[in-house]
Order: sequence, then structure tokens, then C-alpha cells
Amino acid sequence: MTTTLFDSFDLAGIKLANRIVMAPLTRNRSPHAIPQPITADYYAQRASAGLIITEGTAISPQGQGYADVPGLYTQAALDGWRTVTKAVHDQGGKIVVQLWHVGRISHSSLQPNNQQPVAPSAIPANSKTYLTTANEGQGGFVPTSPPRALEVSELPGIIDDYRHAALVALEVGFDGVEIHAANGYLLDQFLRANTNQRCDNYGGSIENRARFLLEVVQAITDAIGAERTGIRLSPVTPACDMFDPEPQPLFKHVISSLAKFKLSYIHIIEGATGGARDHQQGATAFDYAALKQTYRTAGGQAAWMLNNGYNFTLAQQAVRSGQADLISFGRLFISNPDLVERLRLGALLTEPDSSTFYGGNEHGYTDYPFLNTQQT
Repeated sequence: MTTTLFDSFDLAGIKLANRIVMAPLTRNRSPHAIPQPITADYYAQRASAGLIITEGTAISPQGQGYADVPGLYTQAALDGWRTVTKAVHDQGGKIVVQLWHVGRISHSSLQPNNQQPVAPSAIPANSKTYLTTANEGQGGFVPTSPPRALEVSELPGIIDDYRHAALVALEVGFDGVEIHAANGYLLDQFLRANTNQRCDNYGGSIENRARFLLEVVQAITDAIGAERTGIRLSPVTPACDMFDPEPQPLFKHVISSLAKFKLSYIHIIEGATGGARDHQQGATAFDYAALKQTYRTAGGQAAWMLNNGYNFTLAQQAVRSGQADLISFGRLFISNPDLVERLRLGALLTEPDSSTFYGGNEHGYTDYPFLNTQQT
């Protein structure tokens, strides 16, 4: 029988209604790092996805890098997320939270006591972050602040922040967590040669640069179980000023090392996040099929999820061929809350309004039409 996007899937014991995943999408609508009632509405509207992965959610005040993104470190935030998970489950959906520490992609005004952001090495990013203005919910992008290098003695505390965030995530009703190790944030910064110039056990060789990520994975899986833990990787994305001259051997080591953890899923961003799928770093094109084969050869059994620029045709082909078990869609879910049904029917897709992506209110957030409410 031919596999399709609309077939159910057993995700390490979590029954997914289909293989269409809502990718994490930062929306900057959680003032004081607290999810709002409209956040629950937003995710509940999209609960027909086989799985929802939330927007990046900071594990600690230090992990914050953008204004009005949610956290998992205050009681008010946890109460807000509890409302969200209940709303999604009431609609029959499944939802995991993306655990996020931004590292150097932050601004001192967002950090505790206006301190510098932290990073593997004190290398500023040629990148921007989002700050709000005096008008509540309105803001814009500004250059990130120069970071300071983390001391080795600080790393166990950050690992514990990840562990604690995973534990409270399950307590407030999430079906699992996704470790954000992609797109130029802290864990990715440790992996890459252009952001990690350390001379200790966390820098230099590929094995050393991967050490911190693997210690985080170990702590989280020990705390909540590997079957409730996924991870997101972006082998060649230049997002947030990232580069590595040899991504294939780097991620070969990472993916081989992840095989032992028996994770729920591996979430791979192909190419440049939000850009070209064939983006290349280093001398040769990245071989994603070889990456998956390396993982399977090492004994890894996690579901294989792919992302970036997928339309219905590409997604169906990837699932039918066995290239992927799951496909995550990003921007299409912003403007099509009933994306699963639209894809099933071959219906017209609503184009998103990019001016409403970051910050604001319900406009461009919870007011996109469903098929059955549109005028014909």
C-alpha cells in the first residue's frame, strides 16, 4: 500500500492522525514571556496537524533573545502553556514544545540585568533580533549585542535549565519536547567552526564541538524519556550568521551520536532556513540521504522529519519514497489553519501577510479563514 501524507503515524507511542507537522514559528505575541489566551486559540485552530511543534520557547531568562517570545521558567508562563495544551488536546491534536536557548542571538536589553548575551566564543553575530517599542506589541529588528564566552563552569547550569524545562513541559500537558539545535542558536553555535573557537573540551575537534549538545540530549532524555524527545538540526543554514566549512563530517558525527538515544524524531531543515533548498556550505553539496543512512546504520530508529520549502507534491513524494516519515510545514500553517484539509482537497491556499508575522494582536494570527467560512 502506498504511504501518503494523510496516513496515521505512531510517533514512539503518540498516535498522530496524519504525517503533516506544523513547524515551529516565532510570532512574538507573548508579552513578559507568557502565552496569552489568543495563543491557545491559535494553536487549537491548527490542531488537525498530525503534530504541532510550538514556537521556540526559552528555557531561562538568559535563553531569551527576542521580545515577546514565550518561556518555560515562570509560573505564569506555565499556566499559559497549560491552557494551550488543553485547547489543542480538546481538539484532538498533539503538541510538543521547542526548547530554546538563543545564545548570542539576543540583545542586552532582553538579558537579566542588561548583561551581555552568552555564546561559545565572544564572536558577535552579523544578525538582528526583534525588540518592541513603547507601543505594546509593536516592534522592529535591531542588531544583536556582542556576546561573552561561556565559562566551562556555567555549562552544567544551562544543561540543568534544559532538563528542568523538559520536566515542566510534560507537567503542563505537552506530549513531548523538541530540542532546538538549529538555525544558529546556542547548541548550533557550539557545533559550528565559525562560532566556536574554544580551546577546551568543548571546542576544536568535531567531537569536542558536539559535546555540549550531546550532554543536553542526555540530560533531557534521562529526565523525561527519549520517546518524548525530538531534535531539530539545520546542517547548512546560514541563518543567524552561521557557517561551517565541513558540514558533512560534522553532522555525520552528530547524527551517529544521536542514534544511541532512541529519540522520538529527527527534524532536518534542508538548505537555507526559509530560503533555497539547495543552499551549500563548503566545497560540496550536502548529502541528506547519506545523513539519514548514517543514522540508520548507527542503529537510530527515530522518525525522520524533513522541512523547508515543501509543497504538497514534494511532500507526498518524500513520504511515498520513504525519504521521510513526516513533513513539517511552516508559513503555510500561518495563513491556513486548516492546512491538512486544504491539502487533502487540493483547495486554494491562503497567502500569508508577512507584515503580521512578528508581534501585534489577533490580526494575521487567529483571523485567517477556514475553508468552511470563506465566501464562494
